[in-house]
Amino acid sequence: MSTIEQSIDVDVPVRAAYDQWTQFEEFPRFMEGVERIDQVTPTRTHWRTTIGGVTREFDAEITEQRPDERIAWTSLDRPRQAGVVTFHRIAPAQTRVMLQMEFAPEGIAEKTADTLNLVERRIKGDLAHFKEFIEARGAETGAWRGEVGQDPTA
Repeated sequence: MSTIEQSIDVDVPVRAAYDQWTQFEEFPRFMEGVERIDQVTPTRTHWRTTIGGVTREFDAEITEQRPDERIAWTSLDRPRQAGVVTFHRIAPAQTRVMLQMEFAPEGIAEKTADTLNLVERRIKGDLAHFKEFIEARGAETGAWRGEVGQDPTA
């Protein structure tokens, strides 16, 4: 498993940054390689990505979600990945978005991309695009304020 940690400061309140991040179907607007995300249930999403000419579809489950604080997820099948994004108030209109992700590269192309830190650079770029997206809009495109609890036995 490879681990990536990236953060970016966005010039919007915590609530706006968090609310926008709950709008998974909007991710293709700022995440390179993400073609489509369908919200299947409040906690399950179906992803279609094309990266380096390789198209993949997979499901992910939100394992923990606390409004204005964090969203954690894990994939349910391959490619294996899990992560958490957290939201930290820096000032009334400034938020630090921190992303931590673990993934298991598959195949020679993904392993090479991981070795060359291309995945980490992609995530850094996606966070920069998120910043541009939310700051240009000035407000979130929607919100889901529900909570998903972490299983204490997990």
